[in-house]
Amino acid sequence: MASVHATSLSQLWHETVTAEPLPPRLLVLVTAVAALILVGWRRAWPLSRTVVTIAHEGGHALVALAVGRRLDGVRVHRSTAGLTVSAGNASGPGIVATAAAGYLSPPLLGLGAAALLATGHLVAALLLSLVLLAALTLMVRNAYGILATVTVAVAVALVTWRGSSLLQAAFGYAMAWFLLLGGIRPVLELQRSRRRGRASRSDADQLAALTGLPGGAWVALFALVALGALVMSGLWLMY
Repeated sequence: MASVHATSLSQLWHETVTAEPLPPRLLVLVTAVAALILVGWRRAWPLSRTVVTIAHEGGHALVALAVGRRLDGVRVHRSTAGLTVSAGNASGPGIVATAAAGYLSPPLLGLGAAALLATGHLVAALLLSLVLLAALTLMVRNAYGILATVTVAVAVALVTWRGSSLLQAAFGYAMAWFLLLGGIRPVLELQRSRRRGRASRSDADQLAALTGLPGGAWVALFALVALGALVMSGLWLMY
């Protein structure tokens, strides 16, 4: 039994560090369309948006730790809202970076996944996402948030260890496209809410209070990064 596990781990490590052949372009197109449906379809978005919230709050948490803040916990709610609480200086580059990380994280994670996929490192992309999900799960402090992150992590783990090469490719590319496309819609929703006066506590408005730059400028930055990541990733994945 031990030798079987050792062989499986050795094979997984080999697949992680070795570039694999790229999948057919048709699969890349189909997964892009599937991700677009999950993001654009009104009935699917309330559920699929939870995955974007996980990436959003994970970004806040990761950057908070990276800049030396004390992370008090992460919450992901059934409404797809989220909250990350950290302690440290109430001003300065650390808190600014932490506040800015949320809306930037989904498209940048998608960009990173696309870079790995475009170079044939599919298994590495899946394993990295699994490591990040496992780390985030340890930081979540509410039951629904734990359920959501564990469910996504289990799905990634099953595909990575039990899925066929075709299923792994379909899942990996769909994941990348979804993060890229799913990073755009929340920015549009944020601007719509701000225009209606319903987002006075949004990340953009908190950043405006911290930096003196208008909230609209931060929304524009979020949109520019999301669109740039999508265009660059599209070029990598399709050519």
